[in-house]
Formats: sequence, structure tokens, C-alpha cells
Amino acid sequence: MDASSQGRISPIEMVRSSILADVETSHFLQFAVMFLAAAVVAVSISRRAGLGAVLGYLGAGALIGPHVLGLAPDMHQATQFSDLGVIFLMFVIGLELSPQRLWVMRRAVFGAGTAQVVVSALLLGAAAWLAGVPRNAAVIVGLGLALSSTAIGLQILAERKELASTHGRLAFAILLFQDLAAIPILALIPLLGPHAVAASPAAEVLAVAKIIAVIAAIVIGGRLLLRPVFRTVAGLRIPEVFTATALLVVLGVAWIMQMSGMQMSLGAFLAGVLLADSEYRHEIEAQIEPFKGLLLGLFFLSVGVSLDVGLVRRDPLQIAVLVAALLLLKSAVLLGIGKASGKLDLAGNLRLATLLAGGGEFSFVVFSLAEQHGLLDPARHTALVVAVTVSMVLTPLSVIMVSRWLAGRKTAAAPAFDKITNESPRVIVAGYGRVGQIVSRILRAQRVAFTALETSAEQVDFSRRFGSDIYFGDPGRPELLRAAGADKAEVFVLATDDPEANLRTARMVKRAFPHLTIVARARNRQHAFRLMDLSIADADVVRETLYSSLEMTRRVLIGLGMDPALASERVDKFRVHDAHLLQSQYLVYDDEAALVQSSKDALEDLQRLFEADSASQTPDAR
Repeated sequence: MDASSQGRISPIEMVRSSILADVETSHFLQFAVMFLAAAVVAVSISRRAGLGAVLGYLGAGALIGPHVLGLAPDMHQATQFSDLGVIFLMFVIGLELSPQRLWVMRRAVFGAGTAQVVVSALLLGAAAWLAGVPRNAAVIVGLGLALSSTAIGLQILAERKELASTHGRLAFAILLFQDLAAIPILALIPLLGPHAVAASPAAEVLAVAKIIAVIAAIVIGGRLLLRPVFRTVAGLRIPEVFTATALLVVLGVAWIMQMSGMQMSLGAFLAGVLLADSEYRHEIEAQIEPFKGLLLGLFFLSVGVSLDVGLVRRDPLQIAVLVAALLLLKSAVLLGIGKASGKLDLAGNLRLATLLAGGGEFSFVVFSLAEQHGLLDPARHTALVVAVTVSMVLTPLSVIMVSRWLAGRKTAAAPAFDKITNESPRVIVAGYGRVGQIVSRILRAQRVAFTALETSAEQVDFSRRFGSDIYFGDPGRPELLRAAGADKAEVFVLATDDPEANLRTARMVKRAFPHLTIVARARNRQHAFRLMDLSIADADVVRETLYSSLEMTRRVLIGLGMDPALASERVDKFRVHDAHLLQSQYLVYDDEAALVQSSKDALEDLQRLFEADSASQTPDAR
């Protein structure tokens, strides 16, 4: 065969290459179609059913996976790609935590986090050892199962708007420590293997120094470089470049951490914390959010696909025992930690336990590495992976069931109303929310006797922790108001935030206790008009946002360069003008045309008033 023929590609080879390329393209398109269909259909159905997006992704993944319908292609590369979702999630969480807030959380991170990982690992490892797992392998099994799913836990908290709750903050602190604990867990596996060679003290010191050096370099480099870089990029005013820079920072720091043998998500979290105080935080978060959502969805989908339903069918008892032991032992530890913290009630403890009792995505990495080093045989490895996956799938369901049970328990256990001991108050405060609390604090400081009533049992319990004298009950019930001493009181403060309940209470008070002066909170002008229909003086109807809005306006005018005295005068004139307008509009508030016309006339009058003031202050007007 001559050189020219050797350099040419035969037609058969060209066709074969084309077919392989088409297969790879079809493979990618099949995966993309499956993922988008799951996102559109399964998640929509799950959210409508009140089950949340996480459970929709997990269920869709299990359905299209190789063990049910077999529609999904090989998920190995997709699983690696989906890990980016966890990285972006931790970065966005870091953006919400300034270094000062992180320092405040240090006790929860290293206190509750250490207790959870150590105690859970001891209990689960002991259970594995008693079940016949060799000692060294049982240690790794305990440590791997002690870890929880960061992605599922934080996503559920975000969906339910509980990240800022007491149990949400404690859960985040524990998850953050678990990410930190992953580093020594991985380092421990080779040392416990059957062919382990003990590392020299110098090598161990070098490894620790390497970790400290990398973290220090990220922190110091981030402090010095990140803000100037984003300032320069923002000055270009090219959105694509800003997005690319944000992605570069997240992925670059995660890559550096991975190359150093540490958790990628920990590096992304540190990068987010370093940018938490910057002026670009909100813009960066807006750019990252779409990537985070899609990649997290891909992560949940891949977890569902990896669920070996066949093993569950073949050996359901083994999987059930593993999952039950995992959930029960970790729940017991978490309940103890929640109680020891002194910050959680029974509901908070149960929510914390159900959220973190399952296994985590990092458990897969731990068990795979343990199998490579001969600590786990293939059968045990497969059973543990399936048990962890099932526990992750059960986590959203457990959270929903516990939440519904707690809601029903509170409804059933709610008392008719508290026994009120204050028999001679001068003031009755109905509603102990944002408005009622401020009124009550000033009355207490003035040593004015009052009785506060609140319809929310949670608000009553919370306020009583701070020493507030508050009672549970519906202020719209005349028998409760008599028990509260309304027949002897002088003023009734109507501070409830529900307009309809507010009006019903006002109507009842006017009928049953006509001697009381009612000072009522109104949400807007229409609400104020309806209160005035009940013969409540317009001066005693206080729109809840009026005075704060006037104060904001005064500060805006000062910020624009107006003299503070003049700004205060303008705002006062508007307040008086608006009070007169409220009185005049009350006469025609059920006539929309007249109401609109009166608003236009009032605006023109106000403009003429301000223009006259401006003219009187010029030198020519003297």
C-alpha cells in the first residue's frame, strides 16, 4: 500500500465516523429532552400537588432510569456535570453570609456540627460492626452515613422559605461542618485499607499545611483581587462578560479546591462569603441563579436515575433495615442536638431531624473510594448506595408529612383562649404583630396597664419568651373582650393586619362596647373609608405605611440637596393636605369617577401650593 493510499480515509471509515457522531449527538439530545421533560412535566405536577420541586425531579429520574422505563442514557457524565449544581448552590448561600455573620455562627458550625458527625458516625459504625462489617470498614460506613444531603436540605429550606428560621440556620451550620469534615474522611480511607501504609508525620504535617495554605490563598487572594476584577468588568457594561466572570470565579475556586484534594463546594462557599459584602453581590446572584436552578435539577434527576429499583425488589428487607437504621439513629442524634441547643421547640426539632436524617451525595464518593481500597466488597457497596439513595428520596416526603402533622396538631391543640389575669386594663391591644408590639412597648414604658390579644399561638409563644404579657384569643369575640376587661378599659387599639377581620372586630366593639375609643390600623385608603363608615374618627384611623412613607420622602428630598427644614415643611404640608383629602374623598369613595377626579384636583392643588412656597422664598418675592 503506497503512502497516498495510507493518507486517505476510506468511504467506509467516513460513514462509520458519521454514524458514531450521530449516535453521540442523539445520545446528548435524548438526555436533554428527558431532562427538560422532567423539569416541565414532573416538577409542575409535583409542585401543584404541594410536594415540592425536589421530589418531582427525584421521581422523574427514577421513572426514566434504567431500572423502570429504561429511557435515560448513561448518566455517568451527566452526574459529574450535575455536581456543578451543588457548587453553585453553596456559592449563592455564601453570598448571603458575610464574614461577620459566619463568625457569629462558629459555635453552631463547630459545636452542633461536630456533635452530629461524631455521634452519628459512632452509632452507625457500631451498628455496622455488630451486623458483621469489619472494624475498619465499619468506621468508614459510619462516617459516610453520618453525612446528609446539602443539595436536598438547602433546596427544601429555600422552597419552604425556612432558611432564616431557627432550625434552618442550625441545619445549615451542620451541613457546612459536614463539608469541612469530608476532607479528613477522604484522607482516612487509604489509611484504613488492608494494604495501607502509615504516612510519616512529616507527610501528614505537609498535607495539613497544604490545606491551610490553599484556604488562606483563596481568602487573601479573594480579598485583594475579586472586587477590583468585578469593578473592572462592571465598567465594561457588557452583561455577557460579567456573567462569564462570575462563572469563572465559582468554577475556578472549585477547581483549585478539587486539585488540592478538598470539597469543591467548600471552595465555592468561600468565594461567595468573600463577595457577600461587595456592591456586586445582588448582580452576581442574579447571573448565577439560572445556572444553579438547572444544574441542581440535573443533580436531583441523576440521583433518581441512579436508584437501583431492581435491588429494592430483590432484597427489600435488607434495604428497609439499612434505611430504617440510618433514619432512626440520625434522627435520635439530631433531636438530641436540637434539644441541647435550647433554641428549638418540638416542632423545630422534628423539622431538623427529618431534614438531615437521610444520607448525602458525598456518601457515594466515600463508599466508592472505600471499595477501591478494599474496605467494602461490591455487594455491600451497592446495598449502601441504594440505601442512601432511598433515604434521599424519602427526605422531601418526610418533611411534608411532618409539617402537615405539626399543622394538624397545632390546630387540634389550640385552646379556646387563655385565662386573663389582668382585670383592669386602660387599653386593649388587638393584634401583637409589627404594629401592636410597638404600641405595647411604649405603653409598658409609660406604666399604662394594658391587655394584648393575639390570634396566632406561635406569636404568643414567641413573644412570651421575651417577657411580654400577651394572651391567645380572637379579639372579635365579645366574651373574650369582657374577660380581658374591655368594659372597664378606655381605648381599644385595633392593630390586626387582616382588613376583613379588622372590620369585623371594629363593628363588634362599636356595638358591644360603645364607650371605647377605637384607634384602628388601616392598610390603605379604602380600608380607612370602611372604618370611617363605622363612625370611627378619621383622626383615629391610621394608615400603616403613611408615616414611614412620609419619613422616607423627607430623607429622599434631603438626599437631593434640599434643606432639611424645608424638606420637613414640605412633608408636613403634604400630610395636612392628604388628611383633608381623605375627609373629602370619604364622601364620594364609592363613586370611582368622582374619586379619580378628586385625586387629580388634589394633585394640582398640591403643586400650586408648593410652587407658591418656592416663589415666596426667592429674593424677588420680598
